[in-house]
Amino acid sequence: MSLRLERDGAIARLLIDRPARRNAMTQAMWEELPVLVAQAMADDAVRVLILGSATPGIFCAGADIGEFARHSSDEAWRIANQAAIRASQYALAHAPKPVIAAIDGDCVGGGCGLAIACDLRIASPATRLGITPAKLGIVYSLFDTKLLVDLVGPARARRILFTGALHGANDALAIGLIDEIAVDPLTAATALARTIAANAQHSVRASKAIIRRILNGQADDDEVTLAMFRDAFTLPDFAEGVAAFQAKRRPDF
Repeated sequence: MSLRLERDGAIARLLIDRPARRNAMTQAMWEELPVLVAQAMADDAVRVLILGSATPGIFCAGADIGEFARHSSDEAWRIANQAAIRASQYALAHAPKPVIAAIDGDCVGGGCGLAIACDLRIASPATRLGITPAKLGIVYSLFDTKLLVDLVGPARARRILFTGALHGANDALAIGLIDEIAVDPLTAATALARTIAANAQHSVRASKAIIRRILNGQADDDEVTLAMFRDAFTLPDFAEGVAAFQAKRRPDF
């Protein structure tokens, strides 16, 4: 088993489980990941998804370079591989529910591409992150590169891509590549996920959708975003939030 989806109440964990190859992603794994993300999104009980590793100390070494080498001359395979990688990142970045990456160990190349597609990233002190096309003579897609630019800005994205350097956790935190350092990222991600899951889900998901629209270039409200604002006042979450505030109790969304 190379990927698996586990459910724990309101939290789902999508775990990479190929430790013998440092969780390097094969074509089959790239193709499976969006399917598992879709399953988590379709489960009404799940409110937050965590992307992590089944093995402590190993996050993801990126794409399986051996598989790359074997199929590099096959154009049809290259096209299918590019589509599968994009589909994986797109599924994470555009998932309607929040996605948190719990990163423990090296997070390189395609592994870093998965992490930056998530909404939030928590890493261990020993984590190293890097995007290394310049070390392999390959080119990352515009979608992949945009995720990086959105996260750290164009100047830092250039430095990351031009040098192919690996960044320790402290440096990654300083430039915004990760959001938090924790000794046990999976435990910390679970605690954060429980906090998010306890909040009004219409608010959480609408906020994610609006941020995505801003990152995609939208600068002003349209009918969809205006409706998100207006409709919130008619939903059960708003009624519960107001009732809890007035009663000075914790809301139960």
